[in-house]
Amino acid sequence: MKNKYIVRSRITERKFREIVRYFCMDFDAVTIAKLTGVSRVSVNNYLMGIRTLIAAECEASAKANIGTNGEVEVDESYFGPKRVKGKRGRGAGHKTIVFGLLKRNGKVYTQIVPDAKKATLQAIIRGKVSEDTVIHSDGWRAYDGLVDLGYQKHYRVRHGKDEFVRGKAHINGIESFWGVTKVRLAKRRGIRKEHFYLHLKECEFRFNHRNDDMYDIILKLVRKNPLNLS
Repeated sequence: MKNKYIVRSRITERKFREIVRYFCMDFDAVTIAKLTGVSRVSVNNYLMGIRTLIAAECEASAKANIGTNGEVEVDESYFGPKRVKGKRGRGAGHKTIVFGLLKRNGKVYTQIVPDAKKATLQAIIRGKVSEDTVIHSDGWRAYDGLVDLGYQKHYRVRHGKDEFVRGKAHINGIESFWGVTKVRLAKRRGIRKEHFYLHLKECEFRFNHRNDDMYDIILKLVRKNPLNLS
């Protein structure tokens, strides 16, 4: 069956567009399967194929600097099970650590990192944020010394002192993104660790295209890179 969206497809283009529309409405695979009459296994395969393309698109878009003559919020967040009793510290309980940069009134970029140490986070900042950018962060020690690296405008809020806004200094934007992302992923009732990256990038993609026609964007993306699920 000829289908410009899928290599060697077993469904029509109309049926695939229907799946994409429900995906854009953020329905899960079980619901989409019931609405379209396509098996859940097949729907899952199509959605994972779409997410793979989305992740690649996010990485391609992130090659350019996030911050240039603007303001960027940086923060790290932890995803996974609740803290295990007896385990303390950031990332305790085998959580996945994600670092994020959000340009105010712009896009967000996320990256899974092995730790939240200074060398790790500052290397990403230096690769994604130009030195003339205003940086906002919390008081985590990994952000110490950014001024010495050339970032002359670095403003911080001290969450440990119950401080969340200091004038224009805050990271409410990136923290809001973390909150929405965690709520959305929690609705999936358990995401396999090997699939977490794809779901994270989907959240990033949805945020960055929050004012765009997601349906049209995804169809164009898949049309350019037809799914090959064989």
